[in-house]
Amino acid sequence: MKVLSHHIYEYRKGLRNLILHTMKASQRHEAQMRLQRHGISYLVYELAPDKINIFFGAPECIEVLRRIGKNSLTDFTSEEDFILGTMLGYDRLQQCQRFLQRKRSDMAIADTANSPCRRWA
Repeated sequence: MKVLSHHIYEYRKGLRNLILHTMKASQRHEAQMRLQRHGISYLVYELAPDKINIFFGAPECIEVLRRIGKNSLTDFTSEEDFILGTMLGYDRLQQCQRFLQRKRSDMAIADTANSPCRRWA
């Protein structure tokens, strides 16, 4: 919970607008109570029975995530992933490289699915 406290500190000091914090699911209630006590907007994604991702920060950032409407980061399109990485403050050049790599990967999968051998199999 020390890392969560540090993330809350960074948000409250204006160092970050959106934070992604991965934690044990057993700590969910305590984390939610802390965020509510500070009046910080948040959104929880289940990772596994024992882990969660909790996004918190500016209400506008949390609303963007809600409107994307996915229940898991693995469901994000390349475009949504790019937006999220940028919102989290990740290096923009690295986000561009990640986006292009994902798009190349998407195209390779689509090409394989559309090949003549694949269609008749």
